Amino acid sequence: MSTKRKADERPPAPWGSFPLAELTVLAGIVMLAVGIVGDSRAALGVGLVLGALGGLEVSVREHIAGYRSHTTLLAATLFVVVVGGLQYLAGLALPISLALGGLAFAASFIALRRTFQRASGGLSFRIGRLRS
Repeated sequence: MSTKRKADERPPAPWGSFPLAELTVLAGIVMLAVGIVGDSRAALGVGLVLGALGGLEVSVREHIAGYRSHTTLLAATLFVVVVGGLQYLAGLALPISLALGGLAFAASFIALRRTFQRASGGLSFRIGRLRS
């Protein structure tokens, strides 16, 4: 078995074949159901975070490996984290939080695009299977 993977193969997880992302999403779905049935905001929040983390892990791995570009998704995630942190933790006004979040989005978008281009051999995006 070759250690070099093909360009159209999904990158392997660092922990091997253990389905950590899938189990994280499953736990998120279970917590969402518990939150809805039990009317618990905490369980709903945990479910949303777990589900998002499971999907985000796969997106980061695919992006860094040059398999699929998730530039906008990853930059938007940073936007949400920055705006939420400034809004709720620092108590800044919404327009200031949105402006700083927009700056974080723009800077991370540029950096993430360059990261994907380096990993993919110069492509700025990759959709489906690029075979002719």
